[in-house]
Amino acid sequence: MVVEALTDDEVDVIFHALADATRRDILTRVLHQEESVSGLARRYEMSFAAVQKHVAVLERASLVVKQRRGREQLVHGEPTRIRQARALLDRYETLWRARVRGIDELLAADGSATATSAPEEGEAP
Repeated sequence: MVVEALTDDEVDVIFHALADATRRDILTRVLHQEESVSGLARRYEMSFAAVQKHVAVLERASLVVKQRRGREQLVHGEPTRIRQARALLDRYETLWRARVRGIDELLAADGSATATSAPEEGEAP
């Protein structure tokens, strides 16, 4: 599966949206099951307007989609965007692991150079 690269602005919006615990909780809920904004609002000790704003932030980040059905606005998670964010984090992990591997190789080479250059028992240094 090919995942499109994200622009810097898209990355900023996604991670801003995920930086808030309430928004992460909302996202988790709507990834499991579509829910109305009013249903979400009943779950939190904050105003309906505050929950609506959290949903709007998630929607701007394309992490959720909101659709009107009759009088209700239903929210569901957008797994494609989450896969894109995960792909970005996977690239960072790959870079980090390569750097750690390089450090390990450097230390191993340094250790073997020290071991081979050390005088044998009974030899003068």
